[in-house]
Amino acid sequence: MTPVFSVSTNLFSLADTLECGQCFRFRKISENVYSGVALGRSIELCQRGEELLVGGISEQVFRAKYLSYFALDVDYAKIHAELGKDATLRAIIDFAPGIRVLRQPLFESLISFILSQNNNIKRITGIVERLCRRFGEELPGGDYDFPTPQAIAGLSSEDLVDVRCGYRGDYIIDAARRWLTKEIDADSIKNAPLAEARSQLLKIRGVGPKVADCVLLFGAGRLDAFPEDVWIKRAMREFFPDGLPAAAAPYAGVAQQYIFHYARATLTR
Repeated sequence: MTPVFSVSTNLFSLADTLECGQCFRFRKISENVYSGVALGRSIELCQRGEELLVGGISEQVFRAKYLSYFALDVDYAKIHAELGKDATLRAIIDFAPGIRVLRQPLFESLISFILSQNNNIKRITGIVERLCRRFGEELPGGDYDFPTPQAIAGLSSEDLVDVRCGYRGDYIIDAARRWLTKEIDADSIKNAPLAEARSQLLKIRGVGPKVADCVLLFGAGRLDAFPEDVWIKRAMREFFPDGLPAAAAPYAGVAQQYIFHYARATLTR
């Protein structure tokens, strides 16, 4: 890539952040080089040490929107200090301290994690890419934006055959329609008490507690949400049989990402 500008980072790993299962719009081009779509724009990224090289957008746009998207405006040293009061968590964080919880658009996260059910990251990425190419707006350079709620709400199951999302197609259509009627309200999801926000998401067909908590964490920025998939449940039994330390509660979702990454790398099936 030909970088337009560079940004200094600290406690940030581009590879670990983009490959830890929280986002499905980026593809690896080469070592520490990624290309993808975020916030309606194509973007190229390359990390060299603590320097992040950025192409495809202006520095002004990056600083206005993408510092927040990549959580580069968050004091992760403070979060590490809080979580690291527990020795086990400290060791897990030290395994991959550069992971950050992205701040993705809420609707995109909702649809993406509905599609993630009973799937692996590679297959999810393929389904999301086909959905975007089929129903999203084409961007300069040939990438496609994520489809709007209106685009998905107007579909039928037959329209999604080529996307190859199976039974999940009915679920994303239901989600988009509830979004448009405000039955799923973005402000409420982001600001209501966590249990209330979760219960709202659980109204959607096919959305269970794990998907709801993924949406809350990765789309609504609710860092106290704690999604539990098979890896997390196994890791919790292995490392935290009595549950997360109480002091970790405000950043439970951040802890979850470190635990998830560590479990996938170190625990055998």
